[in-house]
Amino acid sequence: MNPPIDEVYQTLINHYGEQHWWPAESRFEMVVGAILTQNTAWTNVEKALSNLRKNDALNFQSLEKSSHEQLIEWIRPAGFFNHKSAYILEMVSNVRKKFDGSLDALFALESSTLRKELLSWKGIGKETADSIILYAAEKPTFVVDAYTKRICKRHGWIEEKVNYDDVAKLFTDNLPEDVQLYNEYHALIVRSCKDYCT
Repeated sequence: MNPPIDEVYQTLINHYGEQHWWPAESRFEMVVGAILTQNTAWTNVEKALSNLRKNDALNFQSLEKSSHEQLIEWIRPAGFFNHKSAYILEMVSNVRKKFDGSLDALFALESSTLRKELLSWKGIGKETADSIILYAAEKPTFVVDAYTKRICKRHGWIEEKVNYDDVAKLFTDNLPEDVQLYNEYHALIVRSCKDYCT
């Protein structure tokens, strides 16, 4: 028997309403935010993004001119700042070299090609890649994070040891392929887990 994926969505949306996620002023900010949110709470990411915004550094031109050390200071609140600084600078370098500094050109890639490209970049795993694809590129892919796995395990929808792609497939097999639906569902799972599934 298939898990009641669609029913759970209706219950969550009726209870919480729309979450208006991803909170960002630009697609570039979404990409940077997706990297910064690795292994940290969103409140810490907001502080790091605020630092970048205050220093007019949420764009390719500013980050290309920034040193690793300067970027570390700006993103320090997000934790793992040495690694994340390197990941962000590599992202900027890759988009510049391969796509002439254009996110439009990067996001014009077909979804599976875009995912393969992102996963080839240092520090970009499946969750980060899919967050970029869904929220910044606005292409339908389901984002799986620790909250998603937690809620699925506690409801008996998945086994204890299950891989990322199988969890994503659980949702994509039981829902229409729709960017807004995937966006909202992921945000609602995060909200529900923060409130109840601790």
